Amino acid sequence: MDRFMELAMAEAEKGLAEGGIPIGSVLVCDGKVLGSGRNQRVQQGSAIRHGEMDALENAGRHSADVYARSTLYTTLSPCAMCSGAILLYGIPRVVIGENKTFQGEEDLLRSRGVELEVLNDPSCIDMMEGFIREKPELWNEDIGV
Repeated sequence: MDRFMELAMAEAEKGLAEGGIPIGSVLVCDGKVLGSGRNQRVQQGSAIRHGEMDALENAGRHSADVYARSTLYTTLSPCAMCSGAILLYGIPRVVIGENKTFQGEEDLLRSRGVELEVLNDPSCIDMMEGFIREKPELWNEDIGV
């Protein structure tokens, strides 16, 4: 597993240990981590703090040229909200840990020129399948069901 995806997985594991939803993300530019985060909807009582959104928030403010050179690593396929942020900031590449348990707006991202790499990593899949099995009501809340 790529070292940046390993960092995203570590964030997901932190979230799970905190009683949250195990999705982690890392924003990288020129080989340097700008910000990392995890889904914190439960921990912060937030409507929008998905893993990708948390990583973007923790990365702070950057100019468009930084985002244009960045890659977002996320353990799970990005939802509509997170995909919107990817498009808004012009992030050209997203590495996705898995899309078996949830396939977000991949078609939209591709249609707008975002390069996607889907790993379908067994550890990402196992973590989400276990979480969904153990806490289906929390999972459904997170994806708007």
